[in-house]
Amino acid sequence: MAEERELDRYVRDNRSRYEAMLGEMVEVPSISMDPVHAGDNRRMATLAVEFLKDLGAEADVVETKGNPVVTGGWTAGRQYPTVTVYNHLDVQPAQEPEWRHPPFTFRNEDGVYRGRGATDDKGPALTALLAGRYAADRGTRLNIRFVWELEEEIGSPNFPEALASNRMPTPDSVVVSDTIWVAKGRPAMPAGLRGLVAATLSLRTGEVGAHSGVTGGAARNPLAELCALVHACVDAHGGRVKIPGFYDDVVPTTKAEMDGFARSGFTVNRFKRAHQFRSLRTSSTRDVMRRIWAAPTFEVHGLVGGYTGPGVKTVIPAWGELKISMRLVPNQRPEHICRLLKRFIKAQNPDVTVELEGMLEPFRGIQCGPYADAASEAMRAGFGKAPVFTREGGSIGAVSVMARAWKVPILFMGLSLPEHGYHAPNEYFDWGQASGGMRAFAAYFEKLANMGRP
Repeated sequence: MAEERELDRYVRDNRSRYEAMLGEMVEVPSISMDPVHAGDNRRMATLAVEFLKDLGAEADVVETKGNPVVTGGWTAGRQYPTVTVYNHLDVQPAQEPEWRHPPFTFRNEDGVYRGRGATDDKGPALTALLAGRYAADRGTRLNIRFVWELEEEIGSPNFPEALASNRMPTPDSVVVSDTIWVAKGRPAMPAGLRGLVAATLSLRTGEVGAHSGVTGGAARNPLAELCALVHACVDAHGGRVKIPGFYDDVVPTTKAEMDGFARSGFTVNRFKRAHQFRSLRTSSTRDVMRRIWAAPTFEVHGLVGGYTGPGVKTVIPAWGELKISMRLVPNQRPEHICRLLKRFIKAQNPDVTVELEGMLEPFRGIQCGPYADAASEAMRAGFGKAPVFTREGGSIGAVSVMARAWKVPILFMGLSLPEHGYHAPNEYFDWGQASGGMRAFAAYFEKLANMGRP
């Protein structure tokens, strides 16, 4: 009881520090997707090192061919277990017109923290950091290491290089805080991630745009042909992917796993409200859960080309570009799916070029055993309710890299809510999730210390 009061006091006393640190981080536009922001990512790494050192931790920067990786933490002794906490500090672009306030101007509205990166993933990163400092100050017999990446949003292309540098020793376990709950008040711990293949499909049929009255009917229309290509790849209404062989390696969800999803308390109406959808492809709760957590997808993210200004300019464009991605599930292999895509597109339209933008492997995690039990109990300690095990619909490239390199248990203790707006305009985080997260991570670190080395 005394320990609980001590932790509560620590969380309360560090609220202003947390908010100040998060404000500084949010105002650095660390957009990894845009090379123009390379300097901002470097500035983000420098600020992260300063924060670690200000809290009494050691800190270092691991250089790569791209953006750096920040690592640091507290060392209790070689005889004690080591946990690595993974987060990322790069962010998505913020160009949507729906932003109500400048995305890189931090706003603290009585514990609601607004700005790009607040929930994905700077807020959760700082939450775990302050919990680590609490554990270190109490002399917890655990080595706590932090790995903060700056290329997660572009698929972690240089993260393998950072791990190969031997600047980050192999831990006994990893915990990732970059996932989303089912709903507010319903903690969730994913036991898997979907993989990804992203590509740009391009078609050029002329050198310049041509008058549709003069050339229409004879001229090829690259935008129309790309739309036809999408129709050949996927059923736009039902979502079924039509590329031959796409589903061959998919491991179907079992009834037991679907029953576990159902115990999460997921509801279609809450899902629609959180993401501001007007309608969905299905109204079945079980089918929506299967689709977002355990089924592969084919999505169109952008169609570029032609005239997009006011009115209609009657010119047939000379080129078009289509941006797509496919989410993958166990046991789909990204390289194999990419080959299927290229083969199918060549058969449909040999003039379309396919430029691969990134590949990530799906990941199957654990939901039983001492580490899963410790994480579950810690989340209950932090939020008053045990989490449910789901799968995460998104992808985290660094996870599969760490799994291959380290071969240790990887757990997920995400803190974000659906309404926080991952990758969306008006992103935010909140003190309720941050304060509960500090308690949860402090409890988890204590439980890992009590487990000892495996």
